[in-house]
Amino acid sequence: MTVLTWWLLALAVAGISFGLWQREARRRTLQHLSEMLDQAVAGGFAEERFDETALSALGGKFARFLRGSAAAKRAVEQERAAVKSLIADISHQTRTPIANLLLYTSLLAESDLSPAQQEQVQALTAQAEKLSFLIQALVKASRLEAGIVAPLPSPNPVGQLLAEAVDQERSAAQTKKITLRLIPCDGAAVFDPRWTAEALGNVVNNAVKYTPPGGTVTVCAQMLDSFCRVDVADTGPGIPEGEQGEIFNRFYRGTGSHGAGGSGLGLYLAREILTRQGGYIKVSSRQGAGSTFSLYLPRESPDQGL
Repeated sequence: MTVLTWWLLALAVAGISFGLWQREARRRTLQHLSEMLDQAVAGGFAEERFDETALSALGGKFARFLRGSAAAKRAVEQERAAVKSLIADISHQTRTPIANLLLYTSLLAESDLSPAQQEQVQALTAQAEKLSFLIQALVKASRLEAGIVAPLPSPNPVGQLLAEAVDQERSAAQTKKITLRLIPCDGAAVFDPRWTAEALGNVVNNAVKYTPPGGTVTVCAQMLDSFCRVDVADTGPGIPEGEQGEIFNRFYRGTGSHGAGGSGLGLYLAREILTRQGGYIKVSSRQGAGSTFSLYLPRESPDQGL
C-alpha cells in the first residue's frame, strides 16, 4: 500500500471521526436545549453557568431568552400580587364607610323632616347606593382582569339560569309597567352558575332600565350546534349603529343613556365573564326598534371536544 493510500485512509478516518464528534455535539446541544425548555414550561428555569465553548451560539441565545422570560414571569407575578392586595384593600376600606352612609341616611329618613329635607335624604340614599354598586362592580371586574378569580364552567341547566335572572328584575319591571316575558327552555350548557347569573342579570337589568313604560322585555334561549344562545330582547329606543361597537367597553354610556341610572360597567363585566368561559356576547339593534343582546354559552367544555 502506497504512502498516498495511507494518507487518504487517514483522512477518511479523520473525517468520519470529526463527523461523529459533530453529531454527538449537536445531540448534546439539542438535549440541553430540550432540558432548558422543559424547565421553562414547568416554571422552574433559573440562570446557570454556561460554557459557551460547549454550547452552540443558538444554545446561548436560547438560554438568554429563557432567562428574560423567567424574569418577565416573576415581574408579572409580583404585579399580580400587588394588584390583588390593592383590590382587597379597596374592598375592605370602602365597605364600612358606605355601610355607614346607608345606615345614617336610613335613620334620617325616619326622622321628622320637611318635604324638602326628605327629598334631599332620598337623593343622598340613591347616591350612596350607586357608590356601593360602583365599588362592587369595579372590584369584580378588577378581580377578573387580574386573574384573582375565574369562572369555573360546568354543565348546568339553562332554564334555571333564565328564570332566576327574570325573577330578579320582575319587581323593577312591574314598577315601570313593563311586561317581562320568560320563554321556558330545556337543555344545558357549560357555564359557571354564579358568574353567568351576574352577566345575564346585568343584561336583563339594562333591558328593563332602558325600555319605556308599556314596553316588553323577552328572555329566551335556543340550542345551537356548539353554543346555547340566550337572547334578551327589548322594545326600547335601540342603539345607534355607530355606538354598537363601543357599548361593551368599560364605563361607556351611549347618547341614549342620559336619565337612566348605571355605571357603564354592566355590559363590560358581562363580556369579560362570558369570554373567560369560552363564550361571547353580541348585540343586534336598530334605532327606534329595540335591541336584542345574545349571550353565547358553550354546550361542551373544551376538553370534551378533543
